[in-house]
Amino acid sequence: MSSLGGISVIFDLDGTLVDSEPNYYEAGRQTLAEHGVPDFSWTDHERYVGISTHETVADWIERYGLRASVEELFTAKNRRYLELARSSTRAYPEMRKFVELLAAEGVPMAVASGSSPEAIEAVLAGTGLDAHLRTVVSADEVAHGKPAPDVFLEAARRLGADPAACVVLEDAAPGAAAARAAGMRCIALPYVAAQADAPEFATASLLLRGGQEEFTAHAAYEWLLNSVDLS
Repeated sequence: MSSLGGISVIFDLDGTLVDSEPNYYEAGRQTLAEHGVPDFSWTDHERYVGISTHETVADWIERYGLRASVEELFTAKNRRYLELARSSTRAYPEMRKFVELLAAEGVPMAVASGSSPEAIEAVLAGTGLDAHLRTVVSADEVAHGKPAPDVFLEAARRLGADPAACVVLEDAAPGAAAARAAGMRCIALPYVAAQADAPEFATASLLLRGGQEEFTAHAAYEWLLNSVDLS
């Protein structure tokens, strides 16, 4: 057993492990432009950070009065996103270091994401993170996406881990809420700085208000070590 005892670590993917939001934005912008919405901005996109693609396109239909179906928009957006994901997704350097550090210690790890299985696979393969992150759960595989706890509880089940011994890394408020609902500790790194005061983040065990700029692999590892000492 590693020096981290029985801890398992579950990572959100988009905005936490990798900087994929620019790709999601571009895929959404192109899809909406094709359906008569030419001015979808980054600010518009920010309201969908941490929300599944199915829920996003369902909201688009209502918000923009689109005539397309959820499945039609989902397929179009996902196709565009996958093209971008395979070629231009960047893993956050300190997150990559953290994953490698945990892997060297033999800490069980999983990815639990609102993205489709195909998108998760494309990103992990494209960044090389699939070498260490082989347990993967998509919101498509469970009954409810975040903020429900389903993806995190399923990740713990596949790892054979007690939810109370799991630590989640999350960048979005719905994910922080999901971690709490799953009975897991959470390291929160808000992707959207203006959302750092969201009540969901206030429940995190560790809130890094500066997001990725404040995160270091060494400090996160030390925090995990201390959390073992305190438990």
